[in-house]
Amino acid sequence: MTHQPMTAVQGPATDYTRHQIKDAVRRLLDAEGIPPIVQAGHPVLRQLAAPFDGQVDDAELEAFINLMREVMHAAPGVGLAAPQLGVPLQVAVLEDKYELDPAAAAVRHRDPLEFMAVINPAYHPLGTETASFYEGCLSVNGYQAVVTRHRNVELKYATPAGTPVEEWFSGWQARIVQHETDHLRGTLYLDRAELRSLSSNAEHSARWSQPDIDEARQGLGFLCP
Repeated sequence: MTHQPMTAVQGPATDYTRHQIKDAVRRLLDAEGIPPIVQAGHPVLRQLAAPFDGQVDDAELEAFINLMREVMHAAPGVGLAAPQLGVPLQVAVLEDKYELDPAAAAVRHRDPLEFMAVINPAYHPLGTETASFYEGCLSVNGYQAVVTRHRNVELKYATPAGTPVEEWFSGWQARIVQHETDHLRGTLYLDRAELRSLSSNAEHSARWSQPDIDEARQGLGFLCP
């Protein structure tokens, strides 16, 4: 059985106008409490988000990024893209500072990632090395699946201040970068997943939470030679 290719179909361009994007951001900022995370099946998760080009002003962008970070922490998660709040805009936040068993962290090459907000990100692989691990998504609540991703990537993005950046990421940080950037292209992790590995969170915790995927691969019959 062969694994799913790492290429995925890009979604259609969003049909939101600049005015609609601005209104969507303002509604979120004006609302009380933490907004819900959009779940799979909503069209906004399947659209190519609009590149940020000043649809909201600097103060609104800063407030929106702060709200995204708050939602990410509350979930909790290690990344959140604007479409997950119903806004088809190429903005994402990333942060991974959770404590992890050292043995698991070593196997997964999972190092802490300081908070960062990325505007109009795009990545490309560095080399051909890949890694396969379970991952989940805040917009596919309750499930996890194994995804094969590039182990090393270069990310090009702009900071909220508009400064262009080119940065290399490896290991789990590269996985987060790819996952969140994919959201902005209308791609969910399930599009790249080994679907035979799909597990509820409860089953994953009970059976497949080892640092690597060897037992899950044998038990569920995916990524077989």
